Amino acid sequence: MILSELTTYLARHQRVALLDLSHRFGASPDAVRGMLATLERKGRVRRIAGAAGCRSGCGHCDPASLEAWEWLGEAPAPTRQ
Repeated sequence: MILSELTTYLARHQRVALLDLSHRFGASPDAVRGMLATLERKGRVRRIAGAAGCRSGCGHCDPASLEAWEWLGEAPAPTRQ
């Protein structure tokens, strides 16, 4: 996974669950979090607290499926075809 691919995907989709990013890029949630941390330091994304949160409290949900991120940067440039 390349940071620019992650950036483009987030810019196009605006809000994405960590687990979705993990599946999309074939990387572990921890690897994706590392890339997101870089974008967060640059002010391009932010973690959305409880965005996809389960409120049952049972603890059976994968935490990566509950963690979501939001794009804060500029819209992506149109792709040429």
